[in-house]
Amino acid sequence: RCTTLRRLLVPRGERAALVGRLAAVYARLPIGDPRQPGVLVGPLIDEAAATAHANALAQARAQGGTVSGGERVTAGVPSGGAYVRPALVAIDHVAPIVAEETFAPILYVCPYDTLDEAIALNNAVPQGLSSAIVTGDLREAERFLSPAGSDCGIANVNLGTSGAEIGGAFGGEKQTGGGRESGSDAWKAYMRRTTNTINYGADLPLAQGVVFDP
Repeated sequence: RCTTLRRLLVPRGERAALVGRLAAVYARLPIGDPRQPGVLVGPLIDEAAATAHANALAQARAQGGTVSGGERVTAGVPSGGAYVRPALVAIDHVAPIVAEETFAPILYVCPYDTLDEAIALNNAVPQGLSSAIVTGDLREAERFLSPAGSDCGIANVNLGTSGAEIGGAFGGEKQTGGGRESGSDAWKAYMRRTTNTINYGADLPLAQGVVFDP
């Protein structure tokens, strides 16, 4: 999905443990025909996407990242598809590959030290569609949602980045900008706005309270 999480920012001291837990989950994800019950990971759209996936992981390794998963899957899946195992990449946010959209199942896990740094890292990429914070601190949540927080078109609290509420305006900023669909503002793109002022009196008032006595 366009809103699928690409970057996971984690407190520095907690990253190693979290990556280990996520790697164990990724290793047992059911891969195959997504039309079958219980299958969570289907094929990439084509071989070009599989090549882009492999190239991104190669760049991540070259830029200092540690990769878990990401291998090609051929056993137990239908023939003819480009199946890969989702990849986890423990990497610093300064690596250029982190800012690129690969449209493949790769999650970059990056450390941070303070909330201000995390917000700055969140905003330090050309894309700005969807973002989220997981916190039990109301002040952190409000900061993330404020003008000083996430610069994305969608900002969630204690939810993932994927999808959007059907009643909310869907759209992004920066390279993923271009207006909003759905929600209360969507209809404005299809309308021509006209400002009307109607005088129901018998006199003709002038603008700004001007009085003219001929």
